[in-house]
Amino acid sequence: MEKKSTDALQAAVFHRFKDVGILRKSLMHRSNIAASAKGAGHNQRLEFLGDRVLGLIIATLLYEVFPQEEEGALARRLAGLVSRPAVVQVARCIALADYLELPASSEGEALRALDSTLEDACEALIGALYLDGGLAAAECFVRHYWTPMLDALPEPPKDAKTALQEWAQSYALPLPVYREVGRDGPAHAPQFEIEVTINPAHQARATGATKKAAEQAAAMQLLERLHAGKA
Repeated sequence: MEKKSTDALQAAVFHRFKDVGILRKSLMHRSNIAASAKGAGHNQRLEFLGDRVLGLIIATLLYEVFPQEEEGALARRLAGLVSRPAVVQVARCIALADYLELPASSEGEALRALDSTLEDACEALIGALYLDGGLAAAECFVRHYWTPMLDALPEPPKDAKTALQEWAQSYALPLPVYREVGRDGPAHAPQFEIEVTINPAHQARATGATKKAAEQAAAMQLLERLHAGKA
């Protein structure tokens, strides 16, 4: 895919980058070895940073909007708003896939469509906004795109693990069991792969930056498959 001007993307995130190079880096997938070898680097470190910046901004927003809620309810809201489906929803809203730097191959185009690719790139973009424009730039972007999702959830959502456990109990099935089946990435930013199993017919795997995040992602993936009638 031909490299696209980032002008429309910068307009969509409400920030004109002083260092366009850091924006380009946020769009560089780690599979693009050729570009990385030329010194461009990929977006994994920015994704690590952006994930934390997103969490801080959303936590601050929730603290302001729900002054009467206890920590547990705020934590469930936070988990939903920083989850892969939420981040991917924003990535699609700003057409982020159109700007990603990926290998010029069928494999590269397949990666472009993956939710995991979009999630990492959107978090890397938040990291780039933070480094180039400070917290204010990142916060402007996050508040604009995440506030509608927050408004759509008048009640704190159940976390995915709790919802999956309740589903299993409602059908008199065994409780979900979680186990680590893989680990990838550098020591400073590992990716954990977790498998959740209720029985041989009800299983799913997902990855996350922590075991807890991967467990939640696996539970969410299995729930989505169950609701779609695919598990």
